[in-house]
Amino acid sequence: MALLGNLIARSLQVRKQFKLPVAAPQTYQRHALRQLLERGQYTAFGKFYGFREILSEEVDFIKAYRQTVPMYTYDEMHKQWWYRCRKGEENVSWPGKIKYFALSSGTSESASKHIPVTQDMIKSIKNVGFKQLYSMANFQIPSVVFEKGILMLGGTTSLFEKGEYYEGDMSGISAKNMPRWISSLRYKPGQKISKQPNWEERISLIVEKAPTWDVGIVCGVPAWVQIVLERVVKHHGAKNIHDIWPNLHVYIHGGVSIEPYRESFKKLWAEPVIFIETYMASEGSFGFQARPDGGIKLVLNSGVFFEFIPFTAANFDEEGNPRPNPTTYLVEEVQQDVEYAVMITTCSGAWRYIIGDVIRFTDVKEYEIAIVGRTKQFLSLCGEHMSIDNMNKAIETVARELKITINEFTVSGLKYDGMFAHKWYIGYDTNTVDTAAVRKVLDDTLCVVNDDYAVERKSAALKEVFVEMIPNHVFYDYMREKGKEGAMNKFPRVLRGNALKEWEEYLLANKITVVNDSSSLTVK
Repeated sequence: MALLGNLIARSLQVRKQFKLPVAAPQTYQRHALRQLLERGQYTAFGKFYGFREILSEEVDFIKAYRQTVPMYTYDEMHKQWWYRCRKGEENVSWPGKIKYFALSSGTSESASKHIPVTQDMIKSIKNVGFKQLYSMANFQIPSVVFEKGILMLGGTTSLFEKGEYYEGDMSGISAKNMPRWISSLRYKPGQKISKQPNWEERISLIVEKAPTWDVGIVCGVPAWVQIVLERVVKHHGAKNIHDIWPNLHVYIHGGVSIEPYRESFKKLWAEPVIFIETYMASEGSFGFQARPDGGIKLVLNSGVFFEFIPFTAANFDEEGNPRPNPTTYLVEEVQQDVEYAVMITTCSGAWRYIIGDVIRFTDVKEYEIAIVGRTKQFLSLCGEHMSIDNMNKAIETVARELKITINEFTVSGLKYDGMFAHKWYIGYDTNTVDTAAVRKVLDDTLCVVNDDYAVERKSAALKEVFVEMIPNHVFYDYMREKGKEGAMNKFPRVLRGNALKEWEEYLLANKITVVNDSSSLTVK
């Protein structure tokens, strides 16, 4: 292990001394799409849309592809094509038979999506992983880290046989197919524990075994990583996680913004920890933070072709559904600080597929992005255009200024007194809380970070902001009841429709006491 770690650390330092040739973004993407079309031309999808004819357009095959193939949502793609893969049919939207389907973590949707995972996609994910490993030379990471274990808090690696295929968490599929040298030498909690399908039992085993490991890197969704680390510290009577893992120096995170969790993570550390963000979804691995203080760098040469749709009312309705035939932009055409919905074409047979993420380019020259929300998780009742990015910044400010730990929150919109209002449910971990102070900091911060919000509050179109404070654990108890506990599952930041109704019914049925007035009250 030590020898392997030293070799990795040295190779990263050697690599840093050489400036490798880099092609233009459009060159990478042009090559990626051509490869995808060539592989897909003999599939049912490729024949239906005439990929051979598209490829014959030597100069303008990208234009021909975008004009010929329509935009697809998950429901459309599954209903028309992917359901056939689940029945065992070969060569539907990608060559061969699909062996794995990733179950999306889901947020507002009650039923999991089934995303095809091909061997080409598994290879792509490994390729992106190695690129991220090389990029770690740009961070001031102690060499000892590469001699230590990597704790991956993802989904179970136990896959469920469904006749013609296996289904499970994408993180579990990736872990099951990771290189053997990583699995045998560095991967924690190891295959035996990772195969445990029950999240709570899996975590209990991790907590028990924690002192026997020497962990240098932790990977996972912030909410669940925090829960696990807190339980390790408490169970073993430690002051912080570095009492257990003194060589822990890197946290690789993704799935949701880290900002609401930063303050609570600080309470767990005794040593500096480097945060590195990744962009991985059930559909594939798309990028990672390649330099300190940089955004997520898209990987443009690993089996994924990107298009970007301006996230505006002209292109999406009030529920976040895409309107027909939106104008899309390529990576070399985007503008900085504009919000775009992401459309992908992949080596898993997704073609012009709306993934649901909303991003903003923070550096167009480096094709670096920030994930700012989801197409169906934003609020714009009267033109306030409040994104998840806005919400995260407001919650982080509340936590910092009022010195309370907020792990989870959600917000809904409602009609109020002839106008509109927002209703926030915010989790906290203290015995008392001044809800009026929370509401003021929240509202003031949103007015600063979002001009549209400020206008609607001033005009009284957004007439009121309600805040209800509830214990943090209520969010996780609810997810457990819904069968969405642990691993890659995230609580939706915006609730509407049936999802909101079910949440409110749960709070009522379980007699959850909320703090919702201007005084400081104790929650029981």
